[in-house]
Amino acid sequence: MGVYNHTGQVVTDLERSKRFYQEVFGFTPWYEITPPDEMTAKLSCLTPPLGVTASYLILDGFVLELMHYSVPEAAAPFRSRTMNEPGLTHLSISVDDVRATAEKAVEYGGSIIEESDVGLALFIRDPDGQLLELLPVAYRERLPPKP
Repeated sequence: MGVYNHTGQVVTDLERSKRFYQEVFGFTPWYEITPPDEMTAKLSCLTPPLGVTASYLILDGFVLELMHYSVPEAAAPFRSRTMNEPGLTHLSISVDDVRATAEKAVEYGGSIIEESDVGLALFIRDPDGQLLELLPVAYRERLPPKP
């Protein structure tokens, strides 16, 4: 049996990403670490030097690890992914006002994917291109109870 720990995401500017998630969605900071390169490289199957800093943020029990590689050659370039590729595709966050939140995201370096707007929900990208689905809080309230 497992217990959820966190979800990790690589970012190119740690301070910008922390501001984005805290100011746009209300994530709160938990803690930050700079683990040794040797351990990080072995665990992640990468070649040092890496210079990783991991900042952990929390929203409604969800833990988001923002990982930043300070060594420029350590991070791979961004590659836009589509919703039908295997693997994690997006984070979904319920907000009071979908359009207002999307516009606030733009103020903090994000972008709106206008063609995704279905009236009830839409997708945005964070400053590094991570897909985020915005849904109204009312949508979450209509879901069946969690087991």
